Amino acid sequence: MVKTHVNMTVNGEAVEFLCETKATLLDVLRDELDLTGSKEGCSSGDCGACSVILDDRLVCACLVLGAEADGGNVETIEGMADADQLHPLQQKFLEEAALQCGICTPGFLVAAKALLERNSNPTETEVRYWLAGNLCRCTGYDKIVRAVMDTAEEMKGVSK
Repeated sequence: MVKTHVNMTVNGEAVEFLCETKATLLDVLRDELDLTGSKEGCSSGDCGACSVILDDRLVCACLVLGAEADGGNVETIEGMADADQLHPLQQKFLEEAALQCGICTPGFLVAAKALLERNSNPTETEVRYWLAGNLCRCTGYDKIVRAVMDTAEEMKGVSK
């Protein structure tokens, strides 16, 4: 078993560890760093449950090797809230019941955050397109899309 030394920033904090060269970023986050919010749904990049932001790009952590993130900046669901203050997306997901079983929720939240950081005023079509890489078996997507749209509208009012 070959291991490699990795340094990265995760949710604003510098971390370093040894990981197997074949370990995915998802494995590293969950097993080495105890950040279990990102979920393993498919291990093939099809469900979006493991979505994280790596160097300002939305990625499926199951498709990235942990060693590839060396020197990178990773944002996970655990980094969305600010201490006891939920991110506006998290608050809207709760208010609008945009979650059920919760397996897909972290991936949807991270993906929606990445969208709103790129486009603060998306159309419904843009939201649906951006979130198309995230699968949910429970909600039917409408509440999720509405929560993202309402968050964008709310954040627009705050930034004025």
